[in-house]
Amino acid sequence: MSSPYSAIFAAPGTKGFSAAGFVGRMPLSMVGIGIVTMISELTGRYGLAGALAATLAVSQAVLGPQVSRLVDQYGQRRVMRPATVMSGLALGLLLLSAHRGWPDWTLFVCAAGAGCVPSVGSMVRARWAAIYGDSPRELHTAYSAESVIDEIVFIVGPILSIGLSTAWFPEAGPLLAVCFLLAGVAWLTAQRGTEPAPHPRGAGDGGSAMRVPGLQVLVLVFVATGAVFGAMEVVTVAFAEEQGHKAAASLVLAVYALGSCLAGAVFGLLHLKGDPARRWILGVCAMAVSMIPLQLVGNLPFLAVALFVAGLAIAPTMVTTMALVEQYVPRAKLTEGMTWTSTGLAVGVALGSSVAGWVVDAAGATAGYTVPGAAGVLAAVGAFLGYRRLGPAAKGLGVAVDDSDDEGEQCMA
Repeated sequence: MSSPYSAIFAAPGTKGFSAAGFVGRMPLSMVGIGIVTMISELTGRYGLAGALAATLAVSQAVLGPQVSRLVDQYGQRRVMRPATVMSGLALGLLLLSAHRGWPDWTLFVCAAGAGCVPSVGSMVRARWAAIYGDSPRELHTAYSAESVIDEIVFIVGPILSIGLSTAWFPEAGPLLAVCFLLAGVAWLTAQRGTEPAPHPRGAGDGGSAMRVPGLQVLVLVFVATGAVFGAMEVVTVAFAEEQGHKAAASLVLAVYALGSCLAGAVFGLLHLKGDPARRWILGVCAMAVSMIPLQLVGNLPFLAVALFVAGLAIAPTMVTTMALVEQYVPRAKLTEGMTWTSTGLAVGVALGSSVAGWVVDAAGATAGYTVPGAAGVLAAVGAFLGYRRLGPAAKGLGVAVDDSDDEGEQCMA
């Protein structure tokens, strides 16, 4: 491992909570694609599959920031464990409903109930911020390391989820995801030494982190970015099935994540200067441009190459986003702020997967790639329109939101 990464993991407890975060984040790449694969295997209805994945994403978008806000107030252990149990039970009932062939409405109720799952990635990044919050270079490397882990999750997860659901039984992929979730959260919350101190809220706490203008821009653009990801999963599974190799969808999606993983690893070794907001806009635009070759896809090898290239822009953009969140959002609300970006992605995934499912059903998988293409354009336009709010003035407003907090709430242990 290169020296910058070795240095950050020298701090006590960092290897443990990062490893636990890896396990706990596996469902991030397994549940959505697992539901799509499971429902398509059982019913052949991609519209229903996309709508269920969208329902779960919307539920996470609504409940996730509230869970994280409670974590900021009461601590990770006290909030994450009961929230995880509730989410695990709802996902278990979803699998049972699908297996038994119960009415469609039961599937949607269970998917909606599963949205209280904690944002494990935000919890892990909050621990890094607690350790390296005053060391920008080390924090940049730590966020890059977590981005690489995210992409490893998206390389391994779809292969496991799609592979098990197509080769063993349809519910196998999502079932394994539930096991990963329970184990990862239990392991993470058992590590009390690196858990950030809670910040009980007072009457003048300034309200939600979403009052910060810069965060609003990031979240809105991430809605369009999430639509790219959500549509990509649904359309790629359908395209692989049209080509007669449905199980290959997991490998193709893994190549997509591999490109991001490699880019994130290199990005973490760099110590870039200049305005991070400009780098963020550049990354969003690069993601939009990378959607162009997908409109010409005709076979799986070409698709794999196009997705690898498209993946190169993802991790650097995500790392820069987390750096901007850490810059704009007060420390006492950092977990909530990071989760709001995940919420934006979740809303976008919901929209993208749902729209892509209907487009695939109506016009075929090849036409479905117009959905992530259009979403990429919207993300770039939104980034340009919101750029003014990402300047120093926006940072000042972000801090001002929390001016009435006491000094203790401005620092994360």
